[in-house]
Amino acid sequence: MNYRAEAEELNTLLDGTVAGRFLSSLGRRLYFPKGIIAQSAEAKKSAYLANASIGMAYRNGSPLILSAMADSIPTLSPGEIVAYAPTAGVEETRHSWKQRMLAKNPTLDVDQISLPVVVPGLTAGISYTADLFLDEGNTIITSYPCWDNYEFIFQERRGATTKAIPFFGAGLGLDINAIAKALKEEAQGGSARIILNFPNNPSGYAPTHGEVDALVTLVAEIADGGADVLVLCDDAYFGLFYEDSVSRESLFARLSTLHERVLAIKIDGPTKEDYVWGLRIGFVTLGSRGLGARHYGALEKKYMGVIRSSVSCANTPAQYLMMKMIKDVRTIDERQQYYVLLKSRYEAAKRFINETPPNPRLQPLPFNSGYFMSFRCVGISASALRRELLDKHGIGAIAFGDEFLRIAFASLEAEVIPAVYQTIYQVASGL
Repeated sequence: MNYRAEAEELNTLLDGTVAGRFLSSLGRRLYFPKGIIAQSAEAKKSAYLANASIGMAYRNGSPLILSAMADSIPTLSPGEIVAYAPTAGVEETRHSWKQRMLAKNPTLDVDQISLPVVVPGLTAGISYTADLFLDEGNTIITSYPCWDNYEFIFQERRGATTKAIPFFGAGLGLDINAIAKALKEEAQGGSARIILNFPNNPSGYAPTHGEVDALVTLVAEIADGGADVLVLCDDAYFGLFYEDSVSRESLFARLSTLHERVLAIKIDGPTKEDYVWGLRIGFVTLGSRGLGARHYGALEKKYMGVIRSSVSCANTPAQYLMMKMIKDVRTIDERQQYYVLLKSRYEAAKRFINETPPNPRLQPLPFNSGYFMSFRCVGISASALRRELLDKHGIGAIAFGDEFLRIAFASLEAEVIPAVYQTIYQVASGL
């Protein structure tokens, strides 16, 4: 197939690398066009006399802004509120997030990974990554159950197939054997793709130190066997770990420099851990032992191409608000206070389950982190249970098909959790 010269230049840089081999047909077509945005970026740096390149209106060097808008966000300048952001994100925001990743993942080799690209929310980060690295006919392994949007993105948008693997067997943690079996089966075709969401939605489980070692060893074994491995690390709930046994670092820290045949992609952001759900800001960071600065530069332009061709750029004030939040002296203490609050709700849910006689119709999946926990429904429909709880008892929950019921303990006051769970048990018993 003939590609535009700009795309072919990026493809040539990536050919022979794990990232190049994983590029989808769309990914190979994408590039960052040298049009308005690229020319405006050049003008911003060099047009010292007059910059007539971008469709914005200025006065005295500052973008025009309505008073109502300025008064609503008084700590930001007009440029931080209404100006277009660069396609890959505000440079300071990207570097700030990279440094924060390093602080939270001390074993991460910050010089061996890309600079994060800013995207309009983690969902967009996953979707754009699927655009670049998933084609029709590809298969990607997900947990079962998993966040329902995975199937929508991977199957309906990209035409790929999701292979849903029960990550939790009869034990108290991950079913490493089931994950290994699925990855090795996919690797027989020369490549394997998997998305790892920890803490997991909907189960609320994150791997222990030993499970992290086992997963890393597994991926290394498959790569040593000659297969390429693409690992997406959906770290939406990263940092909300409530047990000492849980690994505090993202799998990305280990996978990003593991092997030349392993491409690790971290999709994260402040959404959950920093309680800014509506800001719609996320980051995509890539890492592979076989990639260097020129490869990451080419991949950045691929992401810029998919961003430019969809939303043009991420929200500008959200990026500056996030930086102000990180720099604010109150943030660390307040974040810790909220963590303690969520942990108390987790402990209330865990205490009820541990101290209440088991309900044969509700089997809790392992949970130790995040916002949620889930029950496997036995002999009853999760959808029917959800409907009964809502219609007759005023309790909202989420059914994943007919098998799993998800409870967001993070959204409940700790003192009401026992009564809510007691009602769930009673209703389940009566179905």
